[in-house]
Amino acid sequence: MAELRTDKSDLGKIRTSASLFMGLAHLLYLKDYLKGILFALCEVAFICFLPFAFGKLFDLVTLGTPHPGIPIKLRDNSLFMMIDGILTLTIIAVFVVVYVLSVKSAESTYAEFCRTGRFKNQKESFDLAMGKSFPLFGLAPAFVMVVVFVVVPLLFSVLVAFTNYSAPAHIAPNNTIDWVGFKNFASLIGGKNSWSSGFARVALWTLVWAVMATVTCYLGGLVIAVQLKEIKFRISPLFRFIFILPYAVPNVVSMLVWKNLLNGTSGIINRTLIELGLIHNPIPWLSDPLMAQVVCILVNLWAGFGYFMLLAMGTMTAISEDMYEAARIDGANRFDLFKRITLPLVLYQTLPLIIMSFAHNVNNFGAIYFLTNGAPTVADSTTTMAGGTDILVTWIYKLTMDLQQYHYASVVAVMIFIVLAPFAIWQFKQTKAYKEGSL
Repeated sequence: MAELRTDKSDLGKIRTSASLFMGLAHLLYLKDYLKGILFALCEVAFICFLPFAFGKLFDLVTLGTPHPGIPIKLRDNSLFMMIDGILTLTIIAVFVVVYVLSVKSAESTYAEFCRTGRFKNQKESFDLAMGKSFPLFGLAPAFVMVVVFVVVPLLFSVLVAFTNYSAPAHIAPNNTIDWVGFKNFASLIGGKNSWSSGFARVALWTLVWAVMATVTCYLGGLVIAVQLKEIKFRISPLFRFIFILPYAVPNVVSMLVWKNLLNGTSGIINRTLIELGLIHNPIPWLSDPLMAQVVCILVNLWAGFGYFMLLAMGTMTAISEDMYEAARIDGANRFDLFKRITLPLVLYQTLPLIIMSFAHNVNNFGAIYFLTNGAPTVADSTTTMAGGTDILVTWIYKLTMDLQQYHYASVVAVMIFIVLAPFAIWQFKQTKAYKEGSL
């Protein structure tokens, strides 16, 4: 075994041996046999995995070869090849992380040797390794679950956007799937066809819907909260209970009830208005595109303002009454109190939740699908199946479940991620743990 000096002159030797083979520096120079054996076993296992990995990566590149003359069960399944390839890449990425950790471990062990002038005995090394490794062993099952059930499906969904995975000609295992690059993005975003026009229309309405649904619910909840705070009657808790009911009832139930109430021919609202003589012909609540969009926003306001009402009431309890009293002495009326004190302070405290509510409304599947099912039909609905009130997430559902246009659905999902990811990152940066460096 080579001897090391404590003047850090052997650091290059440590790095070289650790880079050549995982654990080699620990076994030859650092006398840390436990870590050395564990790191060496990791690399031996990875070397044994390499022949299998090369085959899976080749399948990921080719996605199989058509064999129309053999039974379907024996043909190349492009989907399985893609998933296996993604898993293989994930394992390689994990190995690279462990490889870097092995080099860092060798450097830190040598730095400790230079500081103390001696190596830890095997018991000390074992206790230290177990102490530092305990969090890793505890997090390992959750890490594996996240990788297998979150990261791999997410990567698979993204990669589908760069293939021609769609009915009827490219559905595995009957047919193979091919890589097409950015062709789907160009066709859906920049092309001059019904798909492109349908995407532009649905994306614009999704943006309008998300903004209006967030703003109306927030302002509605805030106004109700302010009014309830001003009420001096004992029955104010009863009003709070009544106003929270729409939010407490499951969304699917509320939307289906409103769908029946607003039915153009047999809905109770139209029948009541006709019986009262207020209208003579049924109002097309859900059959006119523009009116259906307005109805979606109003019904969502009814169902969602309770959350922001509770949020605003909780925030207002932290506002000192001395501020209101001082403003009243200066001659401020109720509107001035709301504009100058209540609104700025509540908005400051709830802004991150407003951002997340906007992100939620972009993907608010139930509020649209269960109320209108995306109806009514418009010019391009025959080809794209995107109705007048469909948002991007409901359109994805139709693209996958009805049309089997998985490549276009994946493109839409990628676009949603690109839009929402900055909001999620911003929200994460506002957390106390991030700002204080706890993570």
